[in-house]
Amino acid sequence: MTTDPPPEPTEGPARGRARRAFRRWRRTRPFWAALWTGLGGFVIFFLPMAPLGRILQVGVGGIAGMAGGVVLMAMALLVLLLPGQRHTAGVIAVIAGVASFPLSNLGGLFIGMFLSVLGGSMAFAWLPEKPARRRGRLSRTAPAAEGSGTA
Repeated sequence: MTTDPPPEPTEGPARGRARRAFRRWRRTRPFWAALWTGLGGFVIFFLPMAPLGRILQVGVGGIAGMAGGVVLMAMALLVLLLPGQRHTAGVIAVIAGVASFPLSNLGGLFIGMFLSVLGGSMAFAWLPEKPARRRGRLSRTAPAAEGSGTA
């Protein structure tokens, strides 16, 4: 008698296709950068709405925090939907995240500021994946020009 491992549950054809399509879409854009930036914006946005006993600063700081959180969540959507604008959105996200420190309850109690700066930095540094080179193809190089002055 042999003990074979139980068969792995298979996904339905539509669910597997949707998962592969989402994975392909996610890999063509800075998904994790948008996630961290949006989460940081969410923390900064909703912290001023906490009960009065948990808020460190009330008043104008609450409005500035809500505005900063909205800007950060908008930058997260911009990075996710328009990856070509990732540099601009990343810089704005880092600036808004750092600006949330004095303007909004210590930057969402440091958590929102950290997540925003992390996400903005990741968005700025993200590079699209280059297609894999085919093997067996000859690469053409330009012949060295005569008289170029190198000996």
